[in-house]
Formats: sequence, structure tokens, C-alpha cells
Amino acid sequence: MNLIVIIAATLVAGIGSVWLAALLLRVGVRNGSGGVNPQHLLSLAAGALLATAFMHLLPEAFESRIEPALLFAVLLFGLVFFFLLDKAELWHHGHEHHHGETPDAHKGHDHGHDHAHDHHGHAHAHAPKGSGSWAVLTGDSVHCFGDGILIASAFIADMRLGLVAAIAVLAHEVPHHIGDLVVLRQSSANQRAALVKVSLAGTMTMLGGIAGWWLVDQLHGWLPYFLVLAGSSFVYVALADLIPQLQKRLPARQTAAQVLWLVAGIVLVTLVSRLAHGEHGHDHGHDDPGHGEHGHVHKD
Repeated sequence: MNLIVIIAATLVAGIGSVWLAALLLRVGVRNGSGGVNPQHLLSLAAGALLATAFMHLLPEAFESRIEPALLFAVLLFGLVFFFLLDKAELWHHGHEHHHGETPDAHKGHDHGHDHAHDHHGHAHAHAPKGSGSWAVLTGDSVHCFGDGILIASAFIADMRLGLVAAIAVLAHEVPHHIGDLVVLRQSSANQRAALVKVSLAGTMTMLGGIAGWWLVDQLHGWLPYFLVLAGSSFVYVALADLIPQLQKRLPARQTAAQVLWLVAGIVLVTLVSRLAHGEHGHDHGHDDPGHGEHGHVHKD
């Protein structure tokens, strides 16, 4: 049953985020006139990721019998590891996060079709047609596969934890996929083909979920470590990728809107967790009678 839920959740997070990104592009994100402000999406995603990490994933991991110092060491390792992946241009879909340093990015800001780049905060290096799109798809696939493993780890620990993790992934993938679709549409006139390619990359979330289910099942005693790594991933993406894109000085009204959307992301995760806890809380800690034998004990 766990595997079926993991597959469903990873499909929604992986492919659903692509389709939602395409819908938002269609209704006005791309040209910035009306529609949805990408800055609000980034704020919502950052709030959801931070809330999931600090209010759910990390507390769940620290309820285990493992020494806190060791878990903090794993957290530090995770942050450094994701930083190195970022430097390798794999964790952020092959995008270059130079925030306006590339000449082409500056040129793009003069045209309406690149307005999404300015809002999205990604200064995409416009490689020749074909090569740039493959870089985006490769990075996207690696990132989605990793997201699937993180979601699976959360579901195996607790159903409500898996739900909030899937929602956090969905929230932060939408603005990334908006950037992916813009890049692919620039390298190809076929918009439908761009959507299909990014959707196929999104299916890697499901494959990552299956791999994560198998891996954590084989190494169940390592579950707290997987949860800490998941938390470090969410913290890194929020603090190193999303929030820096929101630090530009803005009028008080726009800044207030960013803060409200950030809080909305935290509230969303909290509400989903409480609703899921109401449905599954009576099963918490009873699904796996041998859970405590592996060093992971749920506290009431």
C-alpha cells in the first residue's frame, strides 16, 4: 500500500508541477501583466520547504535514539553535498544562478518573452539550440529523481510527513518548471514538445520514489538519516536558491506581499499536516511493530 501511495504522490509532485507551471505561463506569468506573480510562487515555495524541514522532517528524525550530534553532522554533510551538486549545475536543473550576470540575461530583460526570467531569478545562459535544452532536461531529471527519494523516505516514516513533503516539492518545482519551459520554448518553436519533454523529466520523480521505497526498506535503520538529508535538501533549496531571489529591494507593499506568501506556505504545510494527522494519527507508530528496533521511536 505504501508503494502505491508513493507512486501516486510522486506523480502528482513530478508531473502535476509541470502542468501547473504550463497553466500559469498560459494565464499570465510569462508576460507579468496580470495573472500570477512568480515572486509570490517563490515565496510560497520557500515557506513550504522551510516549514516541512523544520516542523516535520527534522523533528521526526530527532525522535530517534540516534545521538543528536550525529544527526547534526548528517545535516551539515547534506548542506555541503547539495552545495556541491549546485556547483555541478545538476541540482538546479542546469540553470545558472548568476542573477543577471550573463549578457544574454540582460538582453532578455528588454523583451517581454524573457520577463519570466527576470521574475524567476534565473539568468539562463542561452546555449545553442539543442544543447541548452538537453542541459535543462538532464539537470531537471536528476533533481526530480532526488525529490522522489526524499518523498518516499517521508512516506515510509509517516503518512502525513509524506503528504507535506510531496506538497513542498510540488510548490518549489512549479517556479523551476516555469523557467524550464521558457528555456525550452526559446530553443524550439514547438510548445507542446517542450511540455512533453519537461513532463518526461518529471516522471523521474516517480522512479526516484520507487528507488527510495526500495532503498529505505532495505536500510530501514537508516531512516532518520534519510529524513535529515531530506530536510537539508529543503533547507538548502529555500535558503540558497529561492530566498536570495526575493532579497531585491522592493516597495513596502510588494515586500509585504512576499512575506504574506511566505507565511502562506508555512500555514499550508501546517494545515495539511493537521488534516492528515486527524486521519492517520491513530495509526502513527503502529504500522511497523519493529520500528523501535531500528532506532526510530515515535513519541506521543
